[in-house]
Amino acid sequence: MNEWADWMWKVANMRAQQRSGCMYDLLMRLPLLGWVLLSAMAQAKGLFPFFIIGGPIDLAYVVHLGMRVSTIGFLLLAAVAVILRSRPSSKAGGLEPRITALAGGFTMNAIALFPRHELSLSLEMVSTLLVLIGSVGAIVALSQLGRSFSVMSETRHLVTTGPYRFVRHPLYLTEQIAIIGVFIQFASVWTGLLLAGQIAFQLRRMHNEESVLTASFPEYSAYRQTTARLIPGIY
Repeated sequence: MNEWADWMWKVANMRAQQRSGCMYDLLMRLPLLGWVLLSAMAQAKGLFPFFIIGGPIDLAYVVHLGMRVSTIGFLLLAAVAVILRSRPSSKAGGLEPRITALAGGFTMNAIALFPRHELSLSLEMVSTLLVLIGSVGAIVALSQLGRSFSVMSETRHLVTTGPYRFVRHPLYLTEQIAIIGVFIQFASVWTGLLLAGQIAFQLRRMHNEESVLTASFPEYSAYRQTTARLIPGIY
């Protein structure tokens, strides 16, 4: 009888822990989901001027519109990934990986506090094309990640297909391309320091993620040795 009661207590305790874990995971998704949706709404609001055309539809107009739409698409896809992603199987321990992930992911948002420069048409096109290329590339990488998407250094499922066949962190690479495109519009000594700090945090973030992946997936070591981190043949 005591053994039966003890077993029932263990089952009840296990179910309570599972419910607590599910609730915690849900609460951790809500701030990120809210941020992504607010960002998507802000980008959608920026689309309104494109529908008030005061002149001919030229290449600059098309590229700018494509950049906006692709950014909104990436943010909406990220929102879906946050909602549908599976619970992590392991996480990086300690506070540093969490601070690093947040700093690497959101530091460059502060660039909007600095004055934007008036650019020449050619430089404006370069900036816009970088944002467009980065946003489209991020959509491709994020769609490949699917339910394995995460902001923190966590593991869910090992993804080595699609763009992950060529580099270990295609999402970070494409996001950085878009960030550099935005940086061109706000370039200064101070924003350059901000960009350098953000890149440093991202590199540390990659290191933290790779440590967790190596510990969770034995096959990751071989994948790591044969696949570049960011740029094939260089790094």
